[in-house]
Amino acid sequence: MKSAINNTFYDELGDQWHASCSHPVALLRAENRLRNPWIAARLSPSSKVLDMGCGAGFLSHALAQEGHTVTGIDLSERSLDVARKLDTTQRVHYQIGNATALPFSSESFDVVSAMDLLEHVEDPAAVVQEAARLLKPGGLFFFHTFNRNFLSWLIVVKGVEWCVKNTPPRMHLYRLFIKPQELTHMCESQGMTVQDIQGVNPKISKPFWQMVRQREVPDDLEFVFSKSLKMGYCGVAEKSSAFKSERFLKS
Repeated sequence: MKSAINNTFYDELGDQWHASCSHPVALLRAENRLRNPWIAARLSPSSKVLDMGCGAGFLSHALAQEGHTVTGIDLSERSLDVARKLDTTQRVHYQIGNATALPFSSESFDVVSAMDLLEHVEDPAAVVQEAARLLKPGGLFFFHTFNRNFLSWLIVVKGVEWCVKNTPPRMHLYRLFIKPQELTHMCESQGMTVQDIQGVNPKISKPFWQMVRQREVPDDLEFVFSKSLKMGYCGVAEKSSAFKSERFLKS
């Protein structure tokens, strides 16, 4: 019997989303300090954005502050409560939603993101398909996930367990990791062409070694882009103006 991914711990984070250094969510905060500006720089002014699996709103908040119209969806109501509380713009619309079947009309958004989401679902292709349905022609799909190989298992699964004190059990499952070529194919099958894809790795510096020794994530830990896609990677795909999926035709 397959082990199930543990997504229940998100409901228990509360203020740890933005404050804890002894939980892996601190690594997510550090990743967002790198990725959010990279995403924002690629958006047209006043874009309409859907942030799938938005959690406590790290990306949603950043894009709303840039003047974009943002909808954040997640299955964790408690995470959404944190997101609403910390939304300084009070302009993000947060709601419960399953990223494989959302109550929005086709071609509703200029941008759809699935950051740190695809490795937490059993059917990532269905998420990609829904993203394509919701995107306008020429719209952008942003993603971040983890490659599936021995190195990613060693660092992303075991390394985090060893180096961060309060890592929840089954926070990541190796079998749900996605090879870049697999994700590229998922996008292409839905009429989206990957424009850019980059590795995302922790910077090996003093804060990194501090984390290893103390099993807590320092506030100054940095992530950097890399040519290597062996571990984490993020990318962006553009939807073709000519593509109509079966789900689009039926919606």
